[in-house]
Amino acid sequence: MKIRIAITADIPRISEVMRESMAALGARYYDERQTESAVHYIAIVDPQLIDDQTYFVVEDDNEIIACGGWSKRATLFTGTGASDARSLDPDREPARVRAMFVLPADARRGAGRMILDASEDAARDAKFRKVELMATLPGQPLYEACGYAVIERVGITLPDGVRLPCAKMEKSL
Repeated sequence: MKIRIAITADIPRISEVMRESMAALGARYYDERQTESAVHYIAIVDPQLIDDQTYFVVEDDNEIIACGGWSKRATLFTGTGASDARSLDPDREPARVRAMFVLPADARRGAGRMILDASEDAARDAKFRKVELMATLPGQPLYEACGYAVIERVGITLPDGVRLPCAKMEKSL
């Protein structure tokens, strides 16, 4: 496996990975309606991450099997329609870990850790002292294994009214 910065041409494959990941891994934690809603509203590409060159893909045999990254912008997650492109102040605010997805067949092979390590290193290089994220339930075990702590249990209401249990998590760099 190898990791690299995502480019615009990767967006169609990233979209497939996101949807497949959320559909299969999400179904282990959420009911059918929640999973369908998460696929529709959360498993979508935020092109700002790619434009900022803070989004990564992991490839195995030149096929994208995982994606995710970090952000220096205020948006914490995609899904509710709210977006905040304001730049974060590394002295006062944590960087964001964003949009982590791994193909189900490739889960637990280290791709997620590769992305988290690259994201944390880049955030540290950008002078951030802390990172935070909004974890869906399928991702929470990985984040906990990588040193993230739950700071708040959150129910996110998606645009179709479906409520999705999540966890706001953080880690000091």
